[in-house]
Amino acid sequence: MSVPVSPTLALDEALADKRRHGLPVLPLGFGEAGLPVHPALREALAIGSSRNAYGPVAGTPELREAAAGYWGRRGLPTDWDLVVAGPGSKPLLYGLLLALGGDIVAPSPGWVSYRAQARLTGHRPIHVPTAPGQGGVPQPELVAEAVRAARAAGRTVRSVVVTTPDNPTGDVPSRATVQRLADVARDLDLAIVSNEIYRDLVHDPSTFVHSPAEFAPERTIVTTGLSKSLALCGWRLGVMRLPDSPLGRSLLADVLGVASEIWSSPAAPVQYAAAYAFGEPEELTERVERSRRLHGAVVRAVADRLRRAGAVLPTPRAGFYLYPDFSGWGEFLERDHGIATGRQLTAHLLGAYGLGGLPAADFEGGHDTLRLRLSTSLLYGDTDVQRYAALAADDPTRLPWIRAHLDRLDEILGDLARHADAVQDQRLAG
Repeated sequence: MSVPVSPTLALDEALADKRRHGLPVLPLGFGEAGLPVHPALREALAIGSSRNAYGPVAGTPELREAAAGYWGRRGLPTDWDLVVAGPGSKPLLYGLLLALGGDIVAPSPGWVSYRAQARLTGHRPIHVPTAPGQGGVPQPELVAEAVRAARAAGRTVRSVVVTTPDNPTGDVPSRATVQRLADVARDLDLAIVSNEIYRDLVHDPSTFVHSPAEFAPERTIVTTGLSKSLALCGWRLGVMRLPDSPLGRSLLADVLGVASEIWSSPAAPVQYAAAYAFGEPEELTERVERSRRLHGAVVRAVADRLRRAGAVLPTPRAGFYLYPDFSGWGEFLERDHGIATGRQLTAHLLGAYGLGGLPAADFEGGHDTLRLRLSTSLLYGDTDVQRYAALAADDPTRLPWIRAHLDRLDEILGDLARHADAVQDQRLAG
């Protein structure tokens, strides 16, 4: 099977190549949190560095107990025996899909790896659209229709995947939508896989993130990690919460079997530091709070500029993603540049301006419209000194290096918008 490099990783490599050649870039594609490692976490990693044994396949008891406590503080009481740790959320998801078997229902738009991993396991994704403002959760009524139709055609469908808060839209789906999805999953005997890695990065702390595990605890598997909230992408550590039910116990055995043959166990020093992190000491909760505020401030500033230029997009409520729609520029883009799709638009933005973004097609199962997924998380500075300053600032958008990125975005959008305005003036004159 030929498997292309993940679009997000491929774009990051393309931008790195431009930098190596001395070309300016505006990095708005890669979903890395872009912040320094907290000193307390570096110290914990150093303390754990003498640990060089494999350890339990599921992860150390200390880590699993800490993760169980993390979920318990969010209203999801958790038996630590049903927690599995792995080298990142992606391997855990892959192991879980292997254990679940069957085709999966995935939201459209939705994170790029859901579809790729479904195919890697020998199955097919079923793309179900999300409702406006409810990104991350496929529309429950359409899920029911799609699953019944697929089963009538002889397909085996066993799970539905959600992301809350969402990547790529930044939405936080409502309680009603999550509960309806849980009801549909129970009616159709579907397992729910809930990716909640952005849960702690809501921009307004009064926004409550609802998990399907609240409404269908017997069939919901929850995953999270430290790569987004604490910017530990390169440490590769994820955790999975399995349901306390016959399904959960069966999946535990199967996932551990997969893990034992693929990754054996997560890196022991990282597990030690992760146990400290999931214990949520005050210095780390303060860091997460500062990160949440920084992400929210910069993503709002970028959203304002996109809207002023004529793009339409959902209001981001969590994380550091935006999902602008440029279909209003479709006529002039096609006439002046031969651009009719998101893939063509991202290629033009990268080639002409050094702006890195991803086409909506990567998140919508190939449906290629003039929408993009942008990420603000690499705008905070090129050095740790700048990134610490961004974390500490009351208004990070006023810092010179962040302001320079925002001004550059204004220049790029302004250049494109002038062409769009010219087309509109010609239409009115005619």
